[in-house]
Parts: sequence; C-alpha cells; structure tokens
Amino acid sequence: MQAHPQAVDLKALPQAHRALFEEQQAAFEQEREANVELRAQVELLTDTNRRLEHLVSELRRFIYGKKSEKLTVDARQLAFEDLEGAVAEVEQAAVAAGSPGSSPATRRQAPQRNLGHLPKGLERIEEVIEPDNIQCPCGCAEMVRIGEDRTERLDIVPAQLRVIVTVRPKYACRSCEEGIVQAPAPAHLIEGGLPTEGALAHVLVSKYADHLPLYRQSQLYARSGVDLHRSTLAGWVGKASFHLTPVVDRLAWHLKQSGHLFMDETRAPVLDPGRGKTKTGYLWALARDERPWAGPDPPGVVFFYAPGRGGRHAKGFLKGFDGKLHVDGYAGYNAVAAPGKGVVRCFCWAHARRKLCEIQDSHRSAVAAEGLRRIAEMYAIEKEIRGEPPEVRLAERQARSAPLVEDFGVWLRQQRARVSPKSRLGEKLAYIGNHWDGLQVFLTDGRVEMDNNVVENAIRPLALNRKNALFAGHDEGAAAGARIATLIETAKMNGVNPHAYLKATLEAIANGHPASKIDQLLPWAFTPISS
Repeated sequence: MQAHPQAVDLKALPQAHRALFEEQQAAFEQEREANVELRAQVELLTDTNRRLEHLVSELRRFIYGKKSEKLTVDARQLAFEDLEGAVAEVEQAAVAAGSPGSSPATRRQAPQRNLGHLPKGLERIEEVIEPDNIQCPCGCAEMVRIGEDRTERLDIVPAQLRVIVTVRPKYACRSCEEGIVQAPAPAHLIEGGLPTEGALAHVLVSKYADHLPLYRQSQLYARSGVDLHRSTLAGWVGKASFHLTPVVDRLAWHLKQSGHLFMDETRAPVLDPGRGKTKTGYLWALARDERPWAGPDPPGVVFFYAPGRGGRHAKGFLKGFDGKLHVDGYAGYNAVAAPGKGVVRCFCWAHARRKLCEIQDSHRSAVAAEGLRRIAEMYAIEKEIRGEPPEVRLAERQARSAPLVEDFGVWLRQQRARVSPKSRLGEKLAYIGNHWDGLQVFLTDGRVEMDNNVVENAIRPLALNRKNALFAGHDEGAAAGARIATLIETAKMNGVNPHAYLKATLEAIANGHPASKIDQLLPWAFTPISS
C-alpha cells in the first residue's frame, strides 16, 4: 500500500503534477476504504468461525462425550434440533452480511429448490405472476409466451376442522299414502356422537403417535374456535379402544403363533387416587420381526398393561406361545421358561455389552475394553449376514461366530477368576456368566437375533409418551392406551400411515365388518386408497 502523500500546496505545482497528485490521492482513498472493508470481513469471518467451532464442539460432546455428559436418544434429538438451527442461523447471517464491497448479485445463494421431490399427491395451488407490461420495447407488438420457470415450495396450513352435514331427503307420493321413502342413516362408530371416524383417528394418533396429551389437543382445537373439553376427547378414546379390542386380540394371537418373539417391559406411572400420588404399573411389549432373516410373516408388536412386573404377568401374556423368546436378564422371565413350558430364552448380547460399557465409561477398564472389542467382532459378522435366509446365517455363525464366542467364554472365565466378584467389574462379568447358555442360542438357529433391540425400539415411543403425559389416569386407561399403541406401532413397523389405517378400520367396524374376516383389519393387511 502506498504511503500517504505529504501535504503540499497544489497551487504551486504545475498543472501536470497537480493532476498526478490528485490521481494518487484518489487511489490512496480507495485503498484505505478497501482496507477497512477487509478488516470488517476478517472480523465477521473470525466471529462466524468462532461460533461454528463452539457449536461443533457441542455436537461432538453430545455424541462422543463422557457418559455423564451424554444425552438420551430423545434429548439428543432435541439438542440436535437446536444446535442445527443455530448453525443455520450463523450461516444465514454470514450470507446476509456478504463480503464487504461485493455486489448483491455475488452475495445471493444458489436457490435451494425441491422441484420434483414433493409428493405428487399433495394439492398444488398455482400462482401465475405476469410481467407488468408485455409490450415489445420497440413498440411493434405484444410479446408472445415462449416458456416459463416453475418453482415449488411447501406450504403448511394448520389442521383444518370442518363439519360434515348429512342430509337425507324424505319422499312421499302425492296420489296415495303408501308411505315415505328415505335413505337409511349412515353407520357411525359413536352413534349420535360428534366425531367422524377420521376425527377419532386424528385424536388417537395425536395422543399415542405424536405424544400430545388430550388437554393440549383441547387447547389446539380451541384456537380454531371449537370447544372440545379434555373429558370429551377422553370419552372418544375409550370408546374407540373398546371397538378396537378384538383387532388387538387377534394381532396378539397371530404373534404368539410364531416361533420367535421378543419381549420387554417399561414403567407406566398410573395415578392412584386413594393415596393422592402415582403408582408404578408396567407396559409389557411382545414383538415379532422376521425381516433380519427374510421370514414370511410381517412385523408387529402388541402391548399389555399390568399393575406389576412379576413373572406371572409375563406368563399370562405368553399363554399359547411355544418357541424362542428374546429377553433381557430380568428374573421375572424365569416363570416362562420353567421345565415343560416349551419356551427357550435367548439372552441379549446388547445388555452384556452395556454392562461392560458402564465400567469402561466410568473406570477406563482394560478388561472391559477387551470384552467390548470381542463383542464388536461378533456384531460385525451379524451386520454382514443381516437379511440373509436362516440357513445362510446359521452356516456363517457356525463357521465364524462360534469360535469367537468360544474364545470369549474362555476369556470370561479367566477374568472372573482374577477379578473380585464384589467389585463392579466382577458383578458385570458375573451377569454375563450367569446368562451364558442363553447368550449362545443364536449359534444354533439362524432365526435368532443376537440382541433384544427389536422390542426395545418398539417400546421407545411409549417411554416418550410417558414423559409428555407424566402418568396414566387409571389402570383401565393405561390398558386402553396399550391397545391403541399396539395398532399404531404395528402400522409404523409395516410402513403404514397410522391415521389412514385407523380411520379405515374404525369406518369398517362402524359399518359392521364381519368378525370372520377380522384378519382384513390387521395393520399389515391395510391397503391405502390411491388418491
């Protein structure tokens, strides 16, 4: 950059020198302005980088941080939403500020169009924007249309409430008095009630799929001018649950005809009016998923409510089932595998891995790290054979996984012999050793999974609903919720829209669907109507 020219008397300079000096002074001013703009740009970029680095470090902490800093799956999703939103805000601020001195054209981002990616079934509302004037600048004539540019943007309108008015005209003959003709009234699930079956389905899906308690739904409807008290909505839910009970019972029957199921349980706080607080009930989940071994039966899950966690509840829910049951190490499942029961428990390697993870995260144990490494090798094989037929999976496991499991058993015995059984590590190793036979069942059957993750994933939405609703109001309410959640989660497992399924099913029941054809009402049998 040139040095600032010293002050001189321009009048004393010859004309040529005066013009040169003024030119140099103008160039200096331009360079100084450019320097100021560059400094501002550097400050902007430095600040943007600092904010982005902070946000990235937060994301890394949530994913890779210590166990005490890690979030649950649901909390992590909320954190990601806020952090990703913050990143987008910083980036947009940088774009809006642009490079100092750049023109608006150079600051503009490339359009983020989604043409062709929005579903074809969505309603399209075209807005044609014509130029103010299509007269040719030369004045010869009007211009002709030679093409167009089309862009699509997603618009969201709040839930539309509407009233279905049913009109049934009456007809009579003017010449005689033979009677009056009128079409019969259409069947309704709730006779004389306010809601259509579509409205019922919306309330059910909002509560049990979107985890929106009824009092919040009541507030949403009030904003649209419709006063629906929470108790009214609760009545709708109870009546819908009653009519759907046979479908749920049939679904449970189908699952228990299978030879391989998954089972787990989760807490379900229930209001106990007699004591003025909540008591702990349990939702038990029984799931089927044959997709990992290309089985013929569709996936499904059924939820049962019980006021306790005792093994007698599991025994009752499994009545009629004989086969291999994937479970965790909870002792309550001992009742279902008693001699002569025909149920073989398949224990979960994910739980065994979790025990070692607890020690590794808190104590950085070399023993735990070695155990985790060995289990990871087994899971790597499972990843490769997922989706293969049972005979292929079994052959691969016998050839590759069995030696790893045998080596793990030798290693486990050696470590238990040298580690105090009263230490935390000793307790975790004892857990694995106590369930060793059940952990090896997957080596004998290609249809058995290494873990119980299928049912844990299916039960997770119920845990989220528990966080939002805090507790169920009554044992019967918890049981009704379990039935509705059964149909919603099974629909989701089969790629079916829960609202469309429930609406169609409730309409079919209202119209007297025959009990002999109840299998047509199961979620995996649902065929959506093309729009």
